[in-house]
Amino acid sequence: MVSAPIAPIAPNAVEAIRWALRLVMLGLIGVLIPITTRDPRSMVWACLLAVAALPAVLPAGPGVPRALAWLATLGRVAEVLVTTLGASSLAATYSGPTASAMLPYLAVPVAVPALSGRLRESLSLLGLATGVLTVTGVVDGLFQDVAYSLAGVEWLVIAGFSAWFIGTMQRRYPRGPVTPTPAPYAEATRLLTQLRTVARRLPGATLDPGGIAEHLIEEARGVVEISRAAVLAGSGGSHLVVLAQSAADRVDWETSLDADSAIADAWASQQPQVSSRSQSRTAGSGQEVTSLVVPLVAGVRTVAVLALEADRAGAFPPAVVAKVAALAEPAALRLEAALLFDDVRSLATTEERQRLAREIHDGIAQELVIIGYGIDNVLGMLPDESAGATELRRLREEITRVITEVRMSLFELRSDVDQQGGLSAAVADYARKVGAASGLRVHLSIEATPARLPAWIEAELMRIAQEAINNARRHSGAQNLWVSIEIDPPYARIEISDDGAGIGPHRPEGRFGLAIMAERAQRIRGELQISPRENGGTSVAIVYGTPPHRSTGPASTSSVAATSARTGDGVRE
Repeated sequence: MVSAPIAPIAPNAVEAIRWALRLVMLGLIGVLIPITTRDPRSMVWACLLAVAALPAVLPAGPGVPRALAWLATLGRVAEVLVTTLGASSLAATYSGPTASAMLPYLAVPVAVPALSGRLRESLSLLGLATGVLTVTGVVDGLFQDVAYSLAGVEWLVIAGFSAWFIGTMQRRYPRGPVTPTPAPYAEATRLLTQLRTVARRLPGATLDPGGIAEHLIEEARGVVEISRAAVLAGSGGSHLVVLAQSAADRVDWETSLDADSAIADAWASQQPQVSSRSQSRTAGSGQEVTSLVVPLVAGVRTVAVLALEADRAGAFPPAVVAKVAALAEPAALRLEAALLFDDVRSLATTEERQRLAREIHDGIAQELVIIGYGIDNVLGMLPDESAGATELRRLREEITRVITEVRMSLFELRSDVDQQGGLSAAVADYARKVGAASGLRVHLSIEATPARLPAWIEAELMRIAQEAINNARRHSGAQNLWVSIEIDPPYARIEISDDGAGIGPHRPEGRFGLAIMAERAQRIRGELQISPRENGGTSVAIVYGTPPHRSTGPASTSSVAATSARTGDGVRE
């Protein structure tokens, strides 16, 4: 829990404190002096102190005329002199702890300047008081009286501590005009405006996290000969995601921050880590490997890590580590800006899709339903065999079809990649529901590792898969839909195939959707493949990253196959 900052002391409050302190202390001195001395003549010191206090209450600080400021300072000097000389005189004239009757007032002139941030003046007045008490004590022989010495030390310490405490608080919470905290929406508007300005000035590749990661790997290759390399970024949990990698063969990098690895150590310590072990989960134990993991730190936050491996011993001496770390420092800032930009864009896109879904549901969808009910009411008043009734029934069927399309559009807008299930589960669930609602028989094939792609990559792949599935449902006239999902970060391939009419000049209605998919694929630097299916129909595949080179042994993937179709009121398998 973060506590709210303490508001600074307002100038009016400082003036009130000055007056209050002097009035209270003058009243206290006026009571203590006659009690300790039992002589009404000793009250002359209290009267002198009241006169000395008059100019001391004048304002001082920025904006105050210099003459008034000097007069106020001289008044505080007079207060210190009257207080210390009066205490020494009373101690020399009367027996007992008479000095303690005057010295409490010493805290007022010493501490008050600290309220306005003038701690040096407070210390100077404290030094003046110490000097006067010492000189008068030596001249009048007052140090033979233990009560005088103790009273002087006691009240000097109290005055000095008061000034130090007030000065410390003033430095921590400086006095000045309180700037109101901007409202959340006003602050968000300001930041988003700045982000929009920056985004317009920067070229598109500058805000691409994958491109920045690949460029960093290429720069590292120019410094040292490496066999494998990867840039892994945070994903908001205990696992990292691979932004880019370079290797002759596929590398299953260790992405868990809870594992005993140089990657986890570099992320936590924010220091480069050199290890004689590979940072791959599947590396052979007999192979000689040297790995270097350099954290990419922006400010105080670890943004990503650069993992380099070489198949030889001693590949990363301190000089090489220093050069790679120098490359990582500017790359960290660029990568953080790109990741933040993608996060903002993803959040804005998701919010806009949700807003559109709400508006469609509360607007056109409800109006279409009302129109349908109106047609039903008119049909009830017409003879069944009349020409008007026949046309109205056709119109009612068309409205029912449009309402179904609107509901499918709402489902598409609200569908997103779940943080727990991942991309494969989201695409599979969407395909099943679309197939069940439209009478398509859906065949699913899923191979996915537990590792995740970056969130913005998953979001774009999800939208491309949705568009391909909807194109098949709306335009192909297909009866079967094959959905093949293969995810092995940083590689992913999603293929949507149907047995419909296929893509050709006779089907222009689906080309706008194809253009949208191509734009999304280009945004993530993926490859969109559209081809005729061998037995009729169309195949649309989106490929992201480089495909893995798998061994002949079993792979740690999951495979799921399912079929479903809706006919009438039942579901057939």
